[in-house]
Amino acid sequence: MVACALTIAGSDSGGGAGIQADLKTFSALGVYGASVITAVTAQNTVAVAAVHAIPPEVVAAQIAAVLDDIRVDAVKIGMLGDARVIETVAEALKGYQGSVVLDPVMVAKSGARLLPEAARAALVAHLLPRADLLTPNLPEAAALLGLPEAVSDADMQDHGARLRDMGARAVLMKGGHGAGETCTDWLLSAAARRLDAPRIATRNTHGTGCSYSSAIAAGLAQGMTLTEAVTRAHGWLHKAIRAADGLGIGHGHGPVHHFHEVWT
Repeated sequence: MVACALTIAGSDSGGGAGIQADLKTFSALGVYGASVITAVTAQNTVAVAAVHAIPPEVVAAQIAAVLDDIRVDAVKIGMLGDARVIETVAEALKGYQGSVVLDPVMVAKSGARLLPEAARAALVAHLLPRADLLTPNLPEAAALLGLPEAVSDADMQDHGARLRDMGARAVLMKGGHGAGETCTDWLLSAAARRLDAPRIATRNTHGTGCSYSSAIAAGLAQGMTLTEAVTRAHGWLHKAIRAADGLGIGHGHGPVHHFHEVWT
């Protein structure tokens, strides 16, 4: 049977991030994708014009409908919108036994805030302890911890360790917001693993966080170990970013090329 992954996230009308990016990623990596929409955004490559939260009871009903019928091998959680939806998702997943990848979506590439500050505590309390892997970028890790952004490898490892102490079983600290010619990520679990890639000079990076976490969830759904899933996702995303300029989508931060291995 084909592996199946479920994304619980917001919809991006521009198609570059959120549910759309997650489903593209699952498909590109050979995994069947199911989805639960937590919010609808009026969004393109330039800005987020509006956000409409889906009622918590409808979010819960979507999760129940999928889990009642479809064997879900891994769950990726992205944009959740507010504290009530966070609590709803945590409750709905209480009996779920598969892997959970939590991408703490807080700010869009355009700079628009996607998670109210008041919801941060709910995310920490209800979903960090449920996460087999937490995938924050540097600003998100700092916001979750209430600390300045990491600026060194030592800072990244320290922030990751602190987030593990808060409940996440493993943390992938993403260095895309860092500086320098090399982009460095740190996978922190029982051991620390460094992943390096040349930094690509492009503005077309919309949806990188969504796609990265979804690619990892796809690997876990296919039976890979966490290290295997992260390593494959890291290499795949680097190629997707490298091919992004060839798409020519929008006038702002365009999307990565999810299907770079299929068509150009």
